[in-house]
Amino acid sequence: MEPGIISKERNENVYYSIQWSKFKIAERWDISTRVPSVAGVYEIYWMDDHKHLRLLSVGCTYYGGLRSELRRLTDAELTQDLKLRQILEDKEIWYRYAPTNSKIVMADVVWFFRSIYFPENPGVEASGKYINIHIKESEPDKLIWVP
Repeated sequence: MEPGIISKERNENVYYSIQWSKFKIAERWDISTRVPSVAGVYEIYWMDDHKHLRLLSVGCTYYGGLRSELRRLTDAELTQDLKLRQILEDKEIWYRYAPTNSKIVMADVVWFFRSIYFPENPGVEASGKYINIHIKESEPDKLIWVP
C-alpha cells in the first residue's frame, strides 16, 4: 500500500487513516532518490544503545517537500544546533513519512501526535476545523514507541 493520509468527516469530527512509509535509515543519497518531493508529515527517530527508536522530531512540510525537509533535518552538516548535530553524528537516524497536500490534514495530524508525545507543550495547533480528531495508523513496520 502506498503511503498517504485519507480523511473522512462526520459532523464536527474527522477520521484520518495514515499509511506510513516503511522505516528507512536516513542516508542522504537514499533520501534524495527515494523520498518524493511532495508535501506531507514525517517522523524522525534515533536508535539508542538498546536498539530502541527514540522520537527526535515530528512535523510537516509544504513547499520544499518531504525529500528536501528530511534531507535537511537528518544531515549533521546542515544544522546549527550543537546538541542536535551531536545526535545526528553519533546515532543511527531513521525516518518515515506520509504524503498529503492538505494543510488542514497536516496541521491536525501533527498536532494530534505532538499532543500525545509532548502533552505539556505540543508547540503547534490543530486546524480548528473539527471538534474531535481521530487517527488510525497503518504501517509496514510495527513500531513500539519508547518515551
